[in-house]
Amino acid sequence: MHRPSPDEPWPGWATSRAAQAAYGTHLVRIGQLIPALLYTHVMDRQDIAAAHTAARQDLVDAQVRSVALECRDDLLEAVAVLDALALCHGHGSYLSRPYQETGHPIPPDVELRTDASDIADQLVRHDRHHGTSTTGDIPAALQNGCTDSERDTVRAYARREWITAQESRPGT
Repeated sequence: MHRPSPDEPWPGWATSRAAQAAYGTHLVRIGQLIPALLYTHVMDRQDIAAAHTAARQDLVDAQVRSVALECRDDLLEAVAVLDALALCHGHGSYLSRPYQETGHPIPPDVELRTDASDIADQLVRHDRHHGTSTTGDIPAALQNGCTDSERDTVRAYARREWITAQESRPGT
């Protein structure tokens, strides 16, 4: 039986030194999040669809409220997974903002970094709007034409927020 570790959170997934340096022992939790996020996403959509099909607006409203309340946690978990995966592919560039379709294939590492920074930007916007930062020093939200450095900054912020959340969990 495989025992998760920061070096190998999942069987066959060897993390990079950059991911280990950024997340340390918390990489084990990120490995656990991948199936949990996928399952939760599917089940939430299924519940909303079932309530809609049954013409139960009260249940639709309740499901939507539940999803809205969990929004920050969802952003934190999604950005942690994407950021850790991106770190395993090394450092590099991002897609331009706004992205212009070129017809050329996008390298997976560039797409992962870009997706991680876009979700981190959503966390920044959420924290600025709702005052929910736990570490303070919220960076500026990304704008069109943003630099790679600005994208790195929002990812680093999201990483700090996620690690702080993990360290404040009971039993850690």
